Amino acid sequence: MNCKVEKTENANEVKLELTVEAAKFDEAMKKVYFKSAKYFNIPGFRKGKAPMNIVEKYYGKEIFYEDAFNDVAQEALEEAVKENKIEVVSRPDIDVTQIGKGQDLIFTAVFQVKPEAELGKYKGIEVKKIEYNVTDEDINHELSHMQEHNARLINIEDRPVEKGDITVIDFEGFVDGKAFEGGKAENHELEIGSNTFIPGFEDQIIGMKIDEEKDINVKFPDEYFSKDLAGKDATFKVKLHEIKKKELPELDDDFAKDTSEFDTLDELKKSIKDKMEKENEQKQKYETEEEVIKAVCDNMKVDIPSGMIETETENMLKDIENRLSYQGLKLDQYLKMLGKTKEEMQKEYEPQAIEAIKSRLMLEAVIKAEKIEATDDEIEEKMKEMAKNYGRENDAEFMKNENVANYIKEGIKSEKAVNFLVENAKFKK
Repeated sequence: MNCKVEKTENANEVKLELTVEAAKFDEAMKKVYFKSAKYFNIPGFRKGKAPMNIVEKYYGKEIFYEDAFNDVAQEALEEAVKENKIEVVSRPDIDVTQIGKGQDLIFTAVFQVKPEAELGKYKGIEVKKIEYNVTDEDINHELSHMQEHNARLINIEDRPVEKGDITVIDFEGFVDGKAFEGGKAENHELEIGSNTFIPGFEDQIIGMKIDEEKDINVKFPDEYFSKDLAGKDATFKVKLHEIKKKELPELDDDFAKDTSEFDTLDELKKSIKDKMEKENEQKQKYETEEEVIKAVCDNMKVDIPSGMIETETENMLKDIENRLSYQGLKLDQYLKMLGKTKEEMQKEYEPQAIEAIKSRLMLEAVIKAEKIEATDDEIEEKMKEMAKNYGRENDAEFMKNENVANYIKEGIKSEKAVNFLVENAKFKK
């Protein structure tokens, strides 16, 4: 095989002209013939027994060209890309120059290739300092959640419904005097003030007494998910069975003992504060890194090929598809629920895809500029950590896997590059 490489008029694009020897192409056609011979039915021959030259005369000499080309071209392209160390980011645009039995196969393939980022200022970049402090209000908020979680319900029989009560009701909804699907329930628990029902419904429960029946009139929101009900007036026939009220436990040492591993409320508060501070540290670290990365990317020049953006958005949709599968949903179903096509969703993800690509290209440029490396010890340590997480500590094959090692190596280098940028950034209040 012979390959010529040249740049095209377009940035980040190369053209390969490949020549595959006639003997190799002829051999590929023979393979195609032997694979497909059983399908040919030619007069004078038993089905699948006609010689190759007869099949070519009967169906035309081009009968085996396409499959043979696909087989040979794929292998030739992979070899050419590898030998010339080309980082392709798009599918090839192929044009066949010469094809035929006994002839060299000649074709061209135009690829978009990975662009080189031109770094601007990346050391001493100025960004706003991000800080999160734990306040008494934050701690009290967490304690109130714990109170709610540990509250007990007591039955109320001597008064009407008040805001905050939990009611047990039967209801049935009607629009234009007709009951509608999904509008009926019995012994339904509803917390008054939770705003889980149609606006105005819960407010009209207030003041009702046990065993009382009442018609409640409401209007469905214009943007209600059911188009048949959106914007329509409705009447709900409601019967109240029970009134319950949450009784919150006292915030004291006994509460701490009952709900945690601590003996005093002060110890519990300190534990909550420590946990929140650790969470804040992680949040500050992540958001600071994001700010620094964005600022460096804003100073960078790069021309991102369309094929790279297309691949990135496709990968994003694959991630969504995988997550949906855990919920028993398919991407087509999800798109139908949203009222969107796959192409529309990909278009929506383009800005996010471009930012992700920019970040990767920027970090690669920093790694190159600062000669950042990952040591063998660092790679081995990370591989052991990954093996442990996947329960493969004793898997020698995993520990020697070159692809895994390269993946980890690039991850370590990227992490070091981010740390370098943050350490060299200037933070302003």
